[in-house]
Amino acid sequence: MGNIRTSFIKRVSKELIETYEGKFTTDFDENKKLVEEFTSVSTKHLRNKIAGYVTRLVRQ
Repeated sequence: MGNIRTSFIKRVSKELIETYEGKFTTDFDENKKLVEEFTSVSTKHLRNKIAGYVTRLVRQ
């Protein structure tokens, strides 16, 4: 079984990919910095979850 993500993480990730198309890559560390720059996420844990899901979506 895989990871289950909340609808908030999925929604924010898809919005980021649509808004900043071409900025995100398959590199998690780079995406982490971009998520921190483009959003006002309050915690590192949430930032990392969003960056991980963005990375997964970019790979697909």
